[in-house]
Amino acid sequence: MNQELLDKRKKVIYDMICDKQYIPMKIKEIAILLQVTKEDRPALELVLEELIREGKIEISKRGKYKKAEDTSLVGKFIGHPKGFGFVEIEGREEDIFIPETATEGAVHQDTVQVALVPGKNGKRQEGAIIKILEHGMKEVVGTYQQSKNFGFVVPDNLKLTKDIFIPIERSKGAVNGHKVVAEITDYGTKTKNPEGKVKEIIGHINDPGTDILSIVYAYELPLDFPEKVMNQAQRMPDEIIDGDMDGRKDLRDLQTVTIDGEDAKDLDDAISLTKEGNIYHLGVHIADVTNYVQENSALDREALKRGTSVYLVDRVIPMLPHKLSNGICSLNQGVDRLALSCIMDVDEKGNVISHEIAETVINVDRRMTYTSVKKILTEQDEEERLEYESLVPMFELMQELAGLLREKRKQRGSIDFDFPETKIILDEKGKPQEIKPYDRNIATKIIEDFMLLANETVAEDYYWQELPFVYRTHDTPDPEKIEKLALFINNFGYGIKNSKNDIHPKELQKLLARIEDSPEEAMISRLTLRSMKQAKYTPECTGHFGLAAQYYCHFTSPIRRYPDLQIHRIIKDNLRGRMNNGRIKHYDGILTQVADQSSKMERRADEAERETDKLKKVEYMEARIGQCFQGVISGITSWGLYVELPNTIEGMVHVTHMYDDRYYYKEETYEMFGVDTGKIYKLGQKLTVKVIDCDRQSRTIDFEIAEEGGES
Repeated sequence: MNQELLDKRKKVIYDMICDKQYIPMKIKEIAILLQVTKEDRPALELVLEELIREGKIEISKRGKYKKAEDTSLVGKFIGHPKGFGFVEIEGREEDIFIPETATEGAVHQDTVQVALVPGKNGKRQEGAIIKILEHGMKEVVGTYQQSKNFGFVVPDNLKLTKDIFIPIERSKGAVNGHKVVAEITDYGTKTKNPEGKVKEIIGHINDPGTDILSIVYAYELPLDFPEKVMNQAQRMPDEIIDGDMDGRKDLRDLQTVTIDGEDAKDLDDAISLTKEGNIYHLGVHIADVTNYVQENSALDREALKRGTSVYLVDRVIPMLPHKLSNGICSLNQGVDRLALSCIMDVDEKGNVISHEIAETVINVDRRMTYTSVKKILTEQDEEERLEYESLVPMFELMQELAGLLREKRKQRGSIDFDFPETKIILDEKGKPQEIKPYDRNIATKIIEDFMLLANETVAEDYYWQELPFVYRTHDTPDPEKIEKLALFINNFGYGIKNSKNDIHPKELQKLLARIEDSPEEAMISRLTLRSMKQAKYTPECTGHFGLAAQYYCHFTSPIRRYPDLQIHRIIKDNLRGRMNNGRIKHYDGILTQVADQSSKMERRADEAERETDKLKKVEYMEARIGQCFQGVISGITSWGLYVELPNTIEGMVHVTHMYDDRYYYKEETYEMFGVDTGKIYKLGQKLTVKVIDCDRQSRTIDFEIAEEGGES
C-alpha cells in the first residue's frame, strides 16, 4: 500500500480506531485489520503520527492507539530563533515544547490550539499545533533592507524567524538601515514569508536614540499622551487650593523630608519620625494623586492603560503627564501638598501597636538625596552634618528604627535578594560612558524599610475591614521547582527543609545566608529566584511569600503605579463614609481587571527596561573588543562559561573558544573540565577574559579566556 492510498484511507483508519466495537489496538493489530504489508508499515506509522499531531487519536504507554480524549489546549506560542517554540498555557506550570515540524506556521505571540503528543520518559511534554486561533503580533519592529523592486524588514525580535516581505509601493520611502514599524498584512504559511507594509519610520540605525526608540515601539510603550489627557492635565492648578485642605489633618508643622535619588523629579513619598519614651511615631506621607485624577476621567483611563511608569536607560515614560507627576502631585520642598498619610506607633521590637490612615496636608522641610543621607550616617561627613544640623537627630532615629524593622523581618523569614542593579551613564548622544553597580546604601534601605511597613500596615487594615482592595501577592513556590533546587544545591553540600507541598520562606533565607561569599553564591541565588513565582496584583489577599508577610499591598507610589492610585481611591471613599453597598459592588466589579492589567503592564515595563540595559551593555563592550577584564564564573553549562564582570556586565566564553583543550561539562559537579590537561573551571572562580565579539541584535557578549593580568 503506497502513501497516497494510505492518505485516502486516513478517515477509514480514524473511524476504525474510534469505532466502539474495537478496543485500543497496537500497530500490528491495525496493520492486520487493514491488510497492510510489512513494507507499507512505515507509511502507516506516518499516518498514525499525523492523526496524533492533529489531536484525533492518542497512544498509551503500552503502545495502544485509541480515540483521543480532548487533550487539546489553548495557549500562547513563544517562538525560538532556531525555529521550534513553546506554548504557554495559563495555570500550567511547564510550557509545552513544539518541534519545528509541528508549528504549523505559527508566529511568536500567536494564540494557538495545541495537542499533547506522548513524550519519552523524563522529557519535557511535547505538543503539536492544531490551529492558529489568533495572531498576536500585528506590528513588527525591524531593520529595512532594500532590493530593486521590493524590500524586507528583518525583525529585531529573534523569536520571529522569518523576514517580512514589503512591496516597494508600501515601503513609505524607507531605505537600507532604517528602523521601521511594519504592519503585517499577510502572515504567510510554513513555506511563504509574511507580508506587510511600513507603517512608520523610527529613524536610521546610526542615529542617536534610534536603538532605544526601537525597543519602545517593539513593546508598544506609549510615548505621547492623547490630546484630551494633556488638556485635562494643563487645567490642573500649580498650587493646592484652600478648599482642598478642608477636613484634612494639618501636618505642615511636622518635620518632614523626602529622600530620593539625585535625578528624581516625581517625589511621591515623604517621611516624618519622632520618639517618645520607647515609642517611635513614624509618618509615611504619600502624594494624594486621586485628588487630581478623578475616577474614569481621561487621565485615569490613560493611567490604567499604561499601568506604570517605565524607567529606561535614557528616558522615563511616565504614567501621568509631567504637569502632575513633577508638579502638583510631587512632594516638593517648601510647598503645601495634599497627602494620604499612614501614621504608625512602633514599639522597640518593631511592632506597629497603633496606626492611623488619614487625609493630610504636609510641607516638606528638605528634599534629601540618598547620597547626602549616606554621608551623614555612614561617613559622618562634618560638612554635610553641619548643613543639615536640624535634621541629623531624625536621620539617626531613622537608622535606629530601620534596623529594628529589618531585624524583625529577618526573624520571620523575609528573603532579601541582593543582586546588584546596574547604573548606566550615557553621554548626550546616548552612548554608554560608564556602567557600574547601583549603590544600595543605608539611605535606600531606610526608605525601603519604612515603605514596606506602611504597605503591610495598610494592607492588614483593609483586609480586616473586609473591603474590596488590591493586594500585592507572591504565591508559595511550586513544590517541583523547590525539589529540583534542593537536588541542585545538594551537589554543593547545602540543603533545605521542605515538606511535600510547602516550604517556609525562612528556609530559603537561611540558604542565601549560608551561600553568602561562596563561589556558587551568584548561581544558587539566581536559581533560587527562578524557583519562585512572580509577584502580582490580586483582589484576594493570599500573602507575600518573599517578604514572609500575610498582608501586603502597594500604597506608596501612586504617581508611578496604578494599583497604588486605585487603593488610595478606595481608602478615601472609606475615610469619607462613602463606602456603601453601591461602591462596594462597583469595586468588586472592576478590581480583577485592574489587578490583571497592572500585572501585565508591570511585566511589559520590566522586560523593556531589561532589554535597554542589555543593549547598552553590548554597545559599551563593543568599544572594548580586544580588551581584557577580570571577572567571576557566574554560571556553567554544556555550551560554555558565563562570566560576570564587577560592573554587572555578563558575557559567555563559548566552549568552541576554549582553545587549549577539549572541554566537557560535568553535570554532577557543575564543572567544565579539559580532557587532556585536566584543567577544571568552577563556579565563583576568578578569570581574566578578553572581549572578542558583541552582537546588538541578540544582545550577547562573547569572551575568550585570556592570560592573567588584564584590566579590571
